[in-house]
Amino acid sequence: QVQLVESGGGLVQAGGSLRLSCAASGRTFSRYAMGWFRQAPGKEREFVAVITWTGGSTYYADSVKGRFTISRDNAKNTVYLQMDSLKPEDTAVYYCAATISVVIITTPSRYDYWGQGTQVTVSS
Repeated sequence: QVQLVESGGGLVQAGGSLRLSCAASGRTFSRYAMGWFRQAPGKEREFVAVITWTGGSTYYADSVKGRFTISRDNAKNTVYLQMDSLKPEDTAVYYCAATISVVIITTPSRYDYWGQGTQVTVSS
């Protein structure tokens, strides 16, 4: 069982930066690949980024590639999403999620645990 709590969301101007954190409970955190997803009003939840349990591999949605960076600290049971050069279209509720899969997974239904989400609003 893994419980996830996101933090770090807020209001930022276009071009600015935010760093999201996702704190996990449970001793097996290091065995899970961790993903970030987002959901804007009226839209489906979409994949943003994922990192394998070792941290050795990452994968990003094309829309955020080069602007967002996912990382993890297994000693702190925390995964991060550094978001730079933010755009108004990045506005959404951001969720972290955990999957036991050892391969890169971008489909929300394949994730086993979810946080409650944190709001990110980018003003133009």
